Amino acid sequence: MNLANKLTMLRIFLVPIFLIFIAARGIPYGRELATAIFIIASLTDKLDGYIARSRNQITNFGKFMDPLADKLLVTAALVSLVELQIVHAWVAMIIIAREFAVSGLRTVAASEGKVIAASWWGKIKTVIQIVAIIAALLNLTYVNPNLTIITDVIMAAAVIITIISGVDYFVKNKGTIRVDK
Repeated sequence: MNLANKLTMLRIFLVPIFLIFIAARGIPYGRELATAIFIIASLTDKLDGYIARSRNQITNFGKFMDPLADKLLVTAALVSLVELQIVHAWVAMIIIAREFAVSGLRTVAASEGKVIAASWWGKIKTVIQIVAIIAALLNLTYVNPNLTIITDVIMAAAVIITIISGVDYFVKNKGTIRVDK
């Protein structure tokens, strides 16, 4: 269990803590703390990857758990924001459905001995989703019409990039999915 993998596990551990603070009404500054926890958890994603690559400590555990941790964090945030009526359910469903679809594609590829690495579109998608969720969390905490417009624009960009990224994965890996007769 190297440092990069410990950071990945920390991100997973932070998900339920984030959920407690975002959902709890009686905790003073709960939503601010939820936002801070989400930001810290998001930063561990960048940090664990950098550490793993720079120290040549890329592991199979990390290859599996890092994307899972990302999906858990983003899904938890989106579902919470839908519940709190900050994000539309269809927005969350598009983003979550893309994550399931690409994960399924990667699973099929792995069963054939292939690794589908994160693409440029996938990396951009992750950044824009995190920025959109942070904007939505700030909008939840500091309700402001100008921030709502900015949040909506960033969230729309996240949906568009999410769709483009998903299509890109499937087009580039169309040979991975085949129907055997």
